[in-house]
Amino acid sequence: MSDLSGQLIDNRYELLRILANGGMGTIYEGLDTRLDRKVAVKIMHPHLAQDEEFITRFIREAKAAASLSHPNIVNVMDQGWNQSGIPAVFLVMELVEGQTLRELIASKETFSVNETINYLSPVISALAAAHQIGIVHRDIKPENILISHDGRIKIADFGLARGTNLGQTMTAEASVILGSVSYLSPEQVQRGISDARSDIYSIGVMAFEMLTGKRPHVSDSPLQIAYLHVNEDIPKVSSKGIKIPKDLDELIYAATSRNPDDRPKDGATFAALLRNIQIKADPAKKQMSLELDLPVRQELPKPAKPAKPARRKEIVEEEVTREITREISKPVKKEKIEKPKRKFRKVALILAVAVGIGGWWSLIGPGARVTVPSLVGGTMTDAENLLNPIGLTSEISKEEFSEDLQKGIIISTSPAGGDKVKEGAVVSITLSKGPERYSIPMVAQLTVEAAIKVLSSIPIAEPVVQQIFNEKIPKGYVISSDPVMGTKVKRGAGIKLVVSKGIEQIPLVNFVNKSGEEALNTLTTAGFKVTPKYEFSETVPAGAVISQNPSEVKSYPKGSALSLIISKGSAYVFIPNVYSLSETKAKSVLTALDLQVTIKRMGTKAIKQVTAISPKVGSKVLRGSKVTITVG
Repeated sequence: MSDLSGQLIDNRYELLRILANGGMGTIYEGLDTRLDRKVAVKIMHPHLAQDEEFITRFIREAKAAASLSHPNIVNVMDQGWNQSGIPAVFLVMELVEGQTLRELIASKETFSVNETINYLSPVISALAAAHQIGIVHRDIKPENILISHDGRIKIADFGLARGTNLGQTMTAEASVILGSVSYLSPEQVQRGISDARSDIYSIGVMAFEMLTGKRPHVSDSPLQIAYLHVNEDIPKVSSKGIKIPKDLDELIYAATSRNPDDRPKDGATFAALLRNIQIKADPAKKQMSLELDLPVRQELPKPAKPAKPARRKEIVEEEVTREITREISKPVKKEKIEKPKRKFRKVALILAVAVGIGGWWSLIGPGARVTVPSLVGGTMTDAENLLNPIGLTSEISKEEFSEDLQKGIIISTSPAGGDKVKEGAVVSITLSKGPERYSIPMVAQLTVEAAIKVLSSIPIAEPVVQQIFNEKIPKGYVISSDPVMGTKVKRGAGIKLVVSKGIEQIPLVNFVNKSGEEALNTLTTAGFKVTPKYEFSETVPAGAVISQNPSEVKSYPKGSALSLIISKGSAYVFIPNVYSLSETKAKSVLTALDLQVTIKRMGTKAIKQVTAISPKVGSKVLRGSKVTITVG
């Protein structure tokens, strides 16, 4: 939809800027020019404004919210159709400036128990008021919980709301598509029905997400999430390692039960149970009301403890330093040195003889030694070139893996470079085998057990298994590995095996007597291969499904073939009254009814009009029948 900012709606509401886009319309910040106040204006998308059902939904949202008077529900002020300027169906609400609970969850990730209760209590209170007069919201999710700058909580978007005073409801299938699947109750997914307990389920899912930081069921596929809500229990919050009062843990677990009968029956019951838990934890809360329009106070982080004074440590260090300095600075007493001249001459002679004998021993005698050159970082060829000229030889004593030196490079020697050895000595060399790497073997199309056994032949970490649906690989067999086959990995490296869960099973909805267009879109999107066929029907309206095969409401493999027979309406038509119409107009009317028109022209008038028709007006004939009109 194009940006309508700057437009004046109903000669009253000036659209200032876009705030958000939704499935039904765009929400603008607006100005009520009569009362000079900021408002939120919701404009229905133009393509939906042509659909009577969506207009009904839009009006129902206004009626639902307008029929509620509660401080925690967004106030609806006006609704109508813009008669001046751009055609638009609009809804005017109070403007709540702040953020959504979804944005707060994204920034905080997890909430404490007190924070969770403080944020959800106003929501539960508002739902209790709605449930009391028979209105069910059916789309409770963090995106629809508004938090003003001063912390006040408001529920928005009663677009999916229904009740005895709101007229017809949407079809079950449409509600499933339009609602947010992560918070939909199992009964909404399975049967398209909902009551107050469906809202309670959504509240329970929100509480679980706020306390644990994650939604209970996560998948890239909305259909898979819906499947999990129907077939798998949501675990207790405490099972995720979150410290939470036992009573609150049990309440959230009951609220998210797949069986609606196990949940609190409505918002008032849920509020009372939550109230008892609060009073039990803090008796002072007995005097407070959950329904006051009070801002939520966020918990502030505890101030850090002041650091302990470090002055004493500094004093001690200074004292020790001064003491060491004094010891070093003490004068050394000079001792009297004797210098006997005669003894000195004898000692000098002895030393000269010793030096001469030592030089002979080390240079040309039995003690002659050579210095081992440094070989680390070189190759065996380098080693031979350096050792052979000085009478040394080398041998490879062992080979080791090295992350730093490539294969064939010397890591170390014994003796080490710089050591003295006898001529002819052998230098033992430790040679690099290069980085320690192992090649991932082929495991695709093996069973998980066989793949793990193959991988056990190399020293890597225990494989992590991820299961996904696959139309080609049988259930329980490996689709691929990460890293892929042939990749060189380090010792202890991790590996993921992607294992097939087989063909995805998709729940089938029976669309007989429902919109054929909706059936085609929904079933094709779900993954069925749909073949439509169009036939005349005297009992099923045009555009509705006459029959569906298969039609049994159960799960089928994704990609299953499915046929629909869609009604083209009645095979018969009634001859309309085209008297006095021009030849062209009359022919157009009859042709639109699939009738074959024969024209008889009489007289000389330039513009001829119908003067007779056969069969006569009101006759019931098959489509394709011949009709003769006389013009003159």
